Amino acid sequence: MPSIHDWEALRVRVGTVTRAEPNTAAREPAISLWIDFGDLGELQSSAKVTDHYSPVALVGRQVVAVTGFEPIRVAGFRSDVLVLGALTEGGVVLLSPDDPVPPGAEIA
Repeated sequence: MPSIHDWEALRVRVGTVTRAEPNTAAREPAISLWIDFGDLGELQSSAKVTDHYSPVALVGRQVVAVTGFEPIRVAGFRSDVLVLGALTEGGVVLLSPDDPVPPGAEIA
């Protein structure tokens, strides 16, 4: 079972999507994201968010993501972070701040 120490190694941060395109190699529809996290740089994620979002609509949008994982490969695409969203019957609805914040801002 994970402990609080496992959680402390991770950080939840806000990033700004700088680029997005379909991840056509993924088994389920997904979008490849490049996200600016300020001092952490630009990190990548493959997100199954195609029910509510198009790649064009995501560019410039701020998203909330868990950082600090070892990168994994998703259909050949390097995924550094886990973008967070609420699971609904209609698909994933992304979490985002109500007002713009600096890229890399930590979630408290």
